[in-house]
Amino acid sequence: METVLRPLLVLGGSVLLTLAIGWGTDRLLRKADERDHDTPLWGLLRRARIPYQLVLCAALLRGSFDQTKLLERHQAGIGRTLTLVLIGSAAWLVIRIASAIVETTYSRYARAHRDAARVRRVRTQVELIMRVVSAIVIVVAAASMLLTFPAMRAAGASLLASAGILGIVAGVAAQSTLSNMFAGLQIAFGDMVRIGDTVVVDGEWGTVEEITLTFLTVRTWDERRITMPVSYFTSKPFENWSRGTPQMTGIVYWHLDHSAPIEAMREKLRDILRRCPAWDGRAYGLVVTDTTPNTLQVRALVTAKDADDIWTVRVTVREQMITWLSTEHPYALPRVNTAEAVHPPSRIPPPDGASLRKAYDFPRTGRG
Repeated sequence: METVLRPLLVLGGSVLLTLAIGWGTDRLLRKADERDHDTPLWGLLRRARIPYQLVLCAALLRGSFDQTKLLERHQAGIGRTLTLVLIGSAAWLVIRIASAIVETTYSRYARAHRDAARVRRVRTQVELIMRVVSAIVIVVAAASMLLTFPAMRAAGASLLASAGILGIVAGVAAQSTLSNMFAGLQIAFGDMVRIGDTVVVDGEWGTVEEITLTFLTVRTWDERRITMPVSYFTSKPFENWSRGTPQMTGIVYWHLDHSAPIEAMREKLRDILRRCPAWDGRAYGLVVTDTTPNTLQVRALVTAKDADDIWTVRVTVREQMITWLSTEHPYALPRVNTAEAVHPPSRIPPPDGASLRKAYDFPRTGRG
C-alpha cells in the first residue's frame, strides 16, 4: 500500500504545490501591474507563468522522484527526462524574462525621447540583442541537454581536441552566413539603417519592416515584401531617406507651352500648398528650368516633414495645377504646331497678310 500511496502523494503534492505557487505569483504580478501603470514589466512577466510552472513542477518531481521507488527499472530514464524538461523550461523562462526586461526598457526610452530616428535606432538594436540572447540561451540549453548523456561526456575530450579543425571547416562552409551575421551587427550598432526607415534599394521604394542577424525585409508602397541579405547594405550603396532628419524636398515638373503664365502659376502653387495639410510650410518655389523649340520645362519645389507627406504634396500639386491650367489657361498646355493656336486673352491678334506686305515693302534701289 505504501508503494502506491507514496508515489501518488509525491506526484499529486508536486502538481498542487506548483499550481499554488504559480497562482500566488500571478496574483502578486497582477496587483503590481494594477498599482504601477507606468511600466509594462509586470504584465510582460505574467506571460512567463507557463515556463515558470514547468520549472517548478520539473524541479519538484526531479528532487522527489528518487524517493517514490516507482518504476525502478526505468528510474534512470525518467530522471533524465525530467532533467531535460527542467533545462528546456528554464531556458524558456530565461528568454521570457529577458524579453520582458528588454521591452520594458525600450518602452521607457520611447516615452522619454521624442526623436523618432533615435527611437527607431534603439528599437533595431534591442531586437537584434534579444535575438542574440535567445540564440545563446538556446545553444547553452542544448549543450546542457547533451551533457546529461554519459556518451556525450565521454566524447567531450575528443570533441575539444578536434574543435579547431571543425571550426575551420564550419567557418569555410558558413562563410556567407557568418558575413551576414556580422553585417547584421554592424547595421544595428553602426546606425546605417533602422526599422521604420524609408529606403530605396534596386529602384524599389519602401519601409524597413524587419531586421535580423541574416536578412532584412523591406515593405514596398504596394504592400510587397522584399527580403535581402543584410550584407547588401554594407557592400552596396542605397538611399536612406530617414537618415538624420526625415524632412524632405520634392520636385514636380510640367512641360508647357511658351505662353504659360508663370507668375500666375506661382500664385496658384502658393494657394494649393496653403490648402494641403501635408505641406510643412518650410519652402516652395516655381521656376523655368529648360526650354525646347516647342515647350517649357517648369519645375515646382515643395517641402514636407517626411517621405510619406512629400509624396502626398507632389501628387496634389501636380494634379491641381494641371486641372487649373486646363480650366483657366488652356493655351498653356503643350500643343502640336500644326493645330490652330489658342491665344491668351491679353495677346493682340497677329496682323493679316496685307499688313505684313505693307510693313516689309521697302523701297527698291539699284539692281537689288
